[in-house]
Amino acid sequence: MMPQLQDMAEVARRYCGLIDSVFDADAGWLQQIARLLPRLHATVAALGEAADDTEHTLVADLDARFELFSHLRILLGERDSYWLEYDSCGEDGHGPTGSLADDLTDIYCELKYGLRLLDATLDGDGEEQARQGWIRGFRAHWGQHLVDAERHLYALLARGQLTAA
Repeated sequence: MMPQLQDMAEVARRYCGLIDSVFDADAGWLQQIARLLPRLHATVAALGEAADDTEHTLVADLDARFELFSHLRILLGERDSYWLEYDSCGEDGHGPTGSLADDLTDIYCELKYGLRLLDATLDGDGEEQARQGWIRGFRAHWGQHLVDAERHLYALLARGQLTAA
């Protein structure tokens, strides 16, 4: 396995492990996520470019995704919602449109998909499929979730709201 893909798989396993353990989360889980996301960003960037312009498709278990999202949303409480860069509170009084629970869930689903590809094959085809899937998915979808989550977690840290579980 190429070193960049090995690094990506290691960070993906660590991230997915943290999210998998969130049902038994201790007080420091969100701080661990906040420290891991910049490394995840760097490792996916190191994977290079996609081999072609094939569209990225991910088939997720929607029930499992919703269960995880719902649990994270409850666990995060008031720390879940955030304003996106160009949001404004209109006359209708709608609040923030970003959700850290949604960001963390979508990142998890994409990383878990790549890990399943890696684990299911013994040849280099699965490795390249996982690499291409992570690159394409990052560019098409979960990269924005990663950036938004990093920005929101930084804001929580700056306000002293990252330490409480």
